[in-house]
Amino acid sequence: MARKFLYVTAGVTVLVLAAMLALRLWSSELTEFAFVPEGEFTPRPRVETGAYAGYDRWIARPGMGANGPAMWTPAGFEEDADALAVPVFFLHPTSYFEKASWNAPYDDKASRDLAELFVRGMASPFNKSIDVWAPRYRQAAIGAFLTDKPEAQKALDLAYGDVLAAFDHFIATVDPKKPIVLAGHSQGAYHLRRLLRDRVAGTSLAKRVAAAYLIGWPVAVEQDLPQTGLAACAEPEQTGCIVSWLTVAEPAEPEMMIDAWKRREGLDGQSLENATFVCTNPLTGRAGGTAPPSANQGTLVPDIKGKSGALVAGRVSASCRKDGFLSIGEPPELGLGPYVMPGNNYHLFDVTLFWANLRTDFVRRVRAW
Repeated sequence: MARKFLYVTAGVTVLVLAAMLALRLWSSELTEFAFVPEGEFTPRPRVETGAYAGYDRWIARPGMGANGPAMWTPAGFEEDADALAVPVFFLHPTSYFEKASWNAPYDDKASRDLAELFVRGMASPFNKSIDVWAPRYRQAAIGAFLTDKPEAQKALDLAYGDVLAAFDHFIATVDPKKPIVLAGHSQGAYHLRRLLRDRVAGTSLAKRVAAAYLIGWPVAVEQDLPQTGLAACAEPEQTGCIVSWLTVAEPAEPEMMIDAWKRREGLDGQSLENATFVCTNPLTGRAGGTAPPSANQGTLVPDIKGKSGALVAGRVSASCRKDGFLSIGEPPELGLGPYVMPGNNYHLFDVTLFWANLRTDFVRRVRAW
């Protein structure tokens, strides 16, 4: 099993490196040419009732064993043995980089393997809980975020249908007396915004949300927040609120992310042209502000050769900029360069740069609830 994981990790590492290299070197026009599907959107049937009742449509869920991707922790990581029993619903980011289809085929091995790797690094801060759920879904291709073609929104809608089906099963299965935590990165956070509006706002579920971590996709203060039914987290022990940030280093040129964001509408159906968005400082758990590297309890630094990762404390700062982005200052010397997107965009590391602090934040808010 360990050897198989190493082979999988090596394969998806090459895939991600190739995609990141293309994004770094090519103009926006060439990037669109490289990643945006050219064919028509092919409608697909909704998932059948009960599709998420088994295990095959989940990357992680209770009953799948203690060695699953979401249960991983870095070597040498230690903490108290008191586990939490709060159910966590986690949505992985885009792992389909092909242009053959607007949505990842359910049986596409490369995107499935990469999704598992993302869950390993990004859902693991929440595995202080023994109840982590991470569904597979027919995610929109990365090209859907690089164009305003109508097919792109159709692809996102298809993916969202799977997300709703998974979430409905999650809610029907977990203890209705317990709080819940929602978390996602990038495309996962994009879908969670919509889910909050459609499944949580104005319902009894809203009172059960200990926190919603919408990381790596902007949450517009005016166009999105009122629709979710939750406030932005202002204090570290606040519950029933949204945590969100998008990471850049200096000098930052985040135009690619901003352009992708503006191609979509806010949850209120309005343009995001002049919108401002939520910035939670992950080192403090507060809205805005600055924290020094000494406040960083541990960055998860990937070990490419060893196909693993280790925590390094006290190396990365965090400061919410006036434009809403989270700045880490000058690029840290942690060997992350090949994966950094154009304009010093640390999108792929939104979670792992603050792995230990995010874990602390999660535990703190759940216990406060």
